[in-house]
Amino acid sequence: MKNILVVNYSQTGQLNDILSNIIKPLGHHSIEVVRVTPYKKFPFPWSGKAFFDAMPETVLEKPIELAPITFNRNNYDLIIFGYQPWFLSPSLPATSLLKNEKFLNIIKDTPVITVIGARNMWLNAQESVKSMIHNSGGVLVANIPLIDRNNNLVSALTIMHWMFGGEKTRKWGIFPKPGISEKDINSVDEFGEIINTTLNNNNYNSLQKKILESGRINIKTNILFIEQRAKKLFRIWANLITSKGTTSKKRMFWVGFFKYYLIFALFIISPIVLLIFNILVKPFVMGNLKRKKDYFCSVKLNTNNA
Repeated sequence: MKNILVVNYSQTGQLNDILSNIIKPLGHHSIEVVRVTPYKKFPFPWSGKAFFDAMPETVLEKPIELAPITFNRNNYDLIIFGYQPWFLSPSLPATSLLKNEKFLNIIKDTPVITVIGARNMWLNAQESVKSMIHNSGGVLVANIPLIDRNNNLVSALTIMHWMFGGEKTRKWGIFPKPGISEKDINSVDEFGEIINTTLNNNNYNSLQKKILESGRINIKTNILFIEQRAKKLFRIWANLITSKGTTSKKRMFWVGFFKYYLIFALFIISPIVLLIFNILVKPFVMGNLKRKKDYFCSVKLNTNNA
């Protein structure tokens, strides 16, 4: 019997459901589930002010204070770490946990599986998480990203409906439900079976390969293209807001400026840029795109960001 730690932060409960289903096939092992809570809780549903005001510290990966965390053991055979990306970065609670001294002592020399619940963009966030796990002495052995499979703009509209309205319902009765589909959430026990086999064999070398062989993890070219450019812009905005926002009034001015920029970029600029990319550039860079997708699907850490 193995000792497994499952730890995550979930604002809506969606990630809790995903992790609960993943660990179903592992029930014969000793499983400890720890839910992380910020000392100052984030609102749900979000207000527009609170949501966009969380961007600078999220992108700059500045930890926040967490409510006291208790772990039953000093070490585990496996850690399953669940998180969500915020603004193409790990959520503030996820970053804070990965910089928490108590958790750092536990993760050292321990195999770690990351489980992501995302709208559709998780590549940059996972790069940060990879780096933090590596720097803490942990060993990343697998990553399971789950996303909203709908069109980028459709999923953006539906996720705003959920995050700002508080209900996972069909916007205006015509759009699909926001978030990860119930079908995907309910079938993740398939990954749990793969993990269970690995635990029994005590060999993680081929775990990520077996997860990818399920065929359920794919990176869309358009998402890859957007992510590789957007994170740099987010960092510029984050630094601008923190440097210019020296008072509450000034900060909210720049946060509001960023909000309108993001909406304009998402719904106006990105469709035009993607159209140009797909017609004029994509046919000539297919090999490079494949290499990048293979890298982001792996558990390798590239300090040069692939």
